[in-house]
Amino acid sequence: MSEPAHFIKTFVDDLDAALGKLKSNAKLSPLQKIWLGFCLTGMLLTHSVCWAKFERASLGGYKIAALSWMFREAKVAWSYLLLASVTLVLERHGITEGVLVLDESDRSRSKRTKRIHKVHKQKHKASGGYVNGQTVVLLLLVTQSVTFPVGFAFYMPDPVLTAWTKEDKRLKKEAVAKKDRPAKPERNSLYPTKTQLALHLLQAFKDGHGAIKIKAILADALYGEAGFMDKAAQIFDSTPVVSQLRENQVIEYRGKKMNLKRYFNALNKGVEMTLRVRGGKDVKATMSSARLKVLAHGKKRLVIALKYEGESDYRYLVATDMTWRTIDTIQAYTLRWLVEVFFEDWKLYEGWGREAKQLDEEGSSRGLILSLLFDHSLLLHPEQTARIENKLPAYTVGSLQRKSQMDVLLEFIKTLLAHPNPADKLKELAGLVDDVFQLMPSGKHMVGRDLGRLEPTPSLLCRTAG
Repeated sequence: MSEPAHFIKTFVDDLDAALGKLKSNAKLSPLQKIWLGFCLTGMLLTHSVCWAKFERASLGGYKIAALSWMFREAKVAWSYLLLASVTLVLERHGITEGVLVLDESDRSRSKRTKRIHKVHKQKHKASGGYVNGQTVVLLLLVTQSVTFPVGFAFYMPDPVLTAWTKEDKRLKKEAVAKKDRPAKPERNSLYPTKTQLALHLLQAFKDGHGAIKIKAILADALYGEAGFMDKAAQIFDSTPVVSQLRENQVIEYRGKKMNLKRYFNALNKGVEMTLRVRGGKDVKATMSSARLKVLAHGKKRLVIALKYEGESDYRYLVATDMTWRTIDTIQAYTLRWLVEVFFEDWKLYEGWGREAKQLDEEGSSRGLILSLLFDHSLLLHPEQTARIENKLPAYTVGSLQRKSQMDVLLEFIKTLLAHPNPADKLKELAGLVDDVFQLMPSGKHMVGRDLGRLEPTPSLLCRTAG
């Protein structure tokens, strides 16, 4: 890697112009544009935000110290970068409306995490144990043409509340009366809840891109509380909000109170229908709905019981807008799955992997912004843009990235062949490879070490014989 990929260089130039429109003094300097283009190209080649890997990719042309210094000290308008990038994608693809999806993603980190921003203990699904990790609440915009991230926030539970909850559970097990247990402390404003962060992200999108019409807001069961759903709907002028409820949620039906499971299994059994999932595949499902008073919400909601073919239990959707048809609400909610696809691509290809361990709050935030900018740059790749403009299915992140990697390699070979003396240049590069790619001793192999005495001892044979 001697210079940024062509499509990334174009993206950085366009991003700089977008920054200038937002704020005149937010434009990037020539050096900052080179650095940003280099970082995005490094992410293209290494799938990470790691200065050591970037240095190796450039064969030592860019040093770790210089890259890190620019990341930490350069006066880049970080607070405007993502806003400008989102604006650029919206304008280039002519986006005027869409659906917002909220979700959060955990990312495990190493054991030594004292300086990683908002790291906390998380449940590790694979092992059943716990790990240290970061949680990101993400806002995704789903449109007729593209799906892309438009906002994020780091979440961390209040340590004092967490400690109180743990102690309160212990005292409950010991049958200590409530009056004898410590009172619940107030939540520290430095540790907002996920729903509070989500509302902040929605408001920020509204403030920055008020011209975009939001058709619906989708979120999982964590956000299925009255406070969040009502406030989220108000932000976008009564936009429908669709979430989920638990099966034991109590509703009121003809003056009687019962939970959702009982109501839909005994009084309002579902009918089989065909659903179009995410505008593509048709699937069979059983569903039923009613406009019911949800006691925890204190008002009527559109409540839907849904199970796909082969499933035995219902899941329960809840929507603020009761004027939508049941099937339209369900089909809209199927778009929520797209955030899971984004998370997979994001962690695997777009830099938010294990090496994205930049220190402190500014390091984590800036590293995450770089990874989201890279996602946007792929959306504006000339070949991707051509597909979208011609109403053809967009390319996957993985395939587009592999193709772009080969383009960078071919460009490097062209530069090498165009050199006045390619043989000498190649010899120089070979020397750089030896300097940059240092081979390290392995602890797996026993060469040079004592394997130990692995044979019987004659004096012990008599003992085993007895």
